[in-house]
Amino acid sequence: MAAHSSAKARPAGIQRVLGHMRREWSAYLFLGPSLLQFVVLLVFPVVFSFYLSFHEWNILEPEKPFVGLENYARLLGDRRVHQAILNTLYYTVVSVPATLFCGLLVALLLNNQIRGRGMFRALYYLPGITSAVAVAIVWKWIFNGDFGLINYYLLKIGVISEPIRWLTDPVMAMPSVIVVSIWAGVGGTMIIYLAGLQAIPDELYDAARVDGAGPIRTLFSITIPLLGPATFFLTITSIIGAFQQFGLPYLLTSGGPVGRTTTIAYYLYTSAFRNFEMGYAAAMSYVLFAMIFVFTILHMRFAYRDINY
Repeated sequence: MAAHSSAKARPAGIQRVLGHMRREWSAYLFLGPSLLQFVVLLVFPVVFSFYLSFHEWNILEPEKPFVGLENYARLLGDRRVHQAILNTLYYTVVSVPATLFCGLLVALLLNNQIRGRGMFRALYYLPGITSAVAVAIVWKWIFNGDFGLINYYLLKIGVISEPIRWLTDPVMAMPSVIVVSIWAGVGGTMIIYLAGLQAIPDELYDAARVDGAGPIRTLFSITIPLLGPATFFLTITSIIGAFQQFGLPYLLTSGGPVGRTTTIAYYLYTSAFRNFEMGYAAAMSYVLFAMIFVFTILHMRFAYRDINY
């Protein structure tokens, strides 16, 4: 009787969903492993890290007291966090537009009928799928202040009079990391732009030529506006990736010199796995999430209205 009354108390929508699930139980059975993986590897860590952010959670200490918002308040006064945020913003503001510009330029060149086009596309895309460790090893050798290729050729042609310490100079370290980031990211950007270029109807270019439009006018009146959706997508994903940049600062400079290449993601790593301050690192991860969320919303607010799908 109680079960019958509780069933009646359920809204009709819930009863409909439960009935559908009973009829299609085999589909949920097949989805079960993926759903379990999603919950264990994504949902649980997100919820548990939020729980950690309110505790002084040192993995070496048996006591893990609740501290409320103390970790978040500590972030406000931590100068290293402020420097890491500024470094991350600097990296994002420079690397994202430069990567998009270079990727678009390469896509425009390789969208033409040239000999060996397929080979060039593969070569430009190769850095994007190469291991970050291999990329860092090669570029550390290129940037080496004593026997690196860049210094060797710059000295040989007389551009500089003494070697530049690319990865250990406080001024040059971040630009050097950005150069490697652009080199590695151009290939993926090129692929997206190539897909967008090939989706533009040839009739538009034919009409533009009939009207007397030259290559520059065609580029700015047809190509770039119609690549708006691709640019919008690449900007959003590139900003998110830039805010999460960890590998290159870790492998190339270890966050140095004097913290000039320490990004917020790298400082989060050192707080968690070197200082073992899991609660503090968890609070930092939610600050990072908030930064990414705000930048994404702002960009969508001002850019999405100009995009017509």
